[in-house]
Amino acid sequence: MRGFLVTELTGPSGGSVAEVPEPEGAHPWADGRLLIEVHAAGVSFPDLLQTRGRYQHAAPPPYVAGGEVAGVVKEAPAGSDLRPGDRVASLSVWGALAERALAIPHYTVKLPDEFDFTAGAALYLNYATAWFSLHRVGFQRGEHVLVHGASGGVGTATLQLVRALGGHPIAVVSTVDKEAVAREAGAEEVLRPCDGWPEKVRQLTGGRGVQIVVDPVGGDRFTDSLRCLDVGGRLAVVGFAAGTIPTVKVNRLLLRDLSVVGVALDPYVARFPSVVRNLARDLEKLAASGSIRPLVGHVLELAEARRALELLDTRQATGKVVVRIR
Repeated sequence: MRGFLVTELTGPSGGSVAEVPEPEGAHPWADGRLLIEVHAAGVSFPDLLQTRGRYQHAAPPPYVAGGEVAGVVKEAPAGSDLRPGDRVASLSVWGALAERALAIPHYTVKLPDEFDFTAGAALYLNYATAWFSLHRVGFQRGEHVLVHGASGGVGTATLQLVRALGGHPIAVVSTVDKEAVAREAGAEEVLRPCDGWPEKVRQLTGGRGVQIVVDPVGGDRFTDSLRCLDVGGRLAVVGFAAGTIPTVKVNRLLLRDLSVVGVALDPYVARFPSVVRNLARDLEKLAASGSIRPLVGHVLELAEARRALELLDTRQATGKVVVRIR
């Protein structure tokens, strides 16, 4: 079968489309074999980090890249509610950019009829991240949520989810084109990360600030994010797309009763397994009702898989980057 094989940890240039072996056994994170006939694969920032050996969950080269699949179940583990022929979206962590991939049963949702495989490939990782971020910070209906990187996959998913759950999403983006994407995703207000933007946040919220910040970017805007939180506000640390990991002066947290919360689904699920069942139930319900709909910004073919990763590397991506396999 064909797949995008990474042979050197030098970034996207370290991979190319090649003949690769058929997947054997079960995924290392799974108790049983879930084999997917891949129709489309989602490409995300962790996939880019893996190509440089900088992600905590990685496979040694040579490996097939791609962490998210949409396709048809070919083999399902005994005792699961999945059956051959089911249309699903799932996490693979690696291996998705190939004609068949091993997926993780408890990180799998069934696709509604209204979702094609391109939309399905943009569903699980981004919306699970958005859902779990809001879960970790105790989101409540009516709260204001500031979203960094709001034109990207996680950002647009968070904006949609906040809106669907009765909150007020505020986006932070860097360009006019990205603003259009954020507004399409449901942002009520859109800001630029320029001088004085925390004060604009306060002006939009009656002088108080937002209750929640969801931050997949990190970098030098982190301290300003703390400044624009209301008393008792919570900041969800999702990732570091800016490339630098910020530090926290804890006196800022003490003086205004702020919380900084890490968002890492896998260790949480290992300790509290019921959360992943609730997550899957809510995503399937929201997708079927039309309350969430992935914004796919780029669709490429398998032969262009390197380019898909480069779009993330050069910060050109808006919405989700998807690679069609079939």
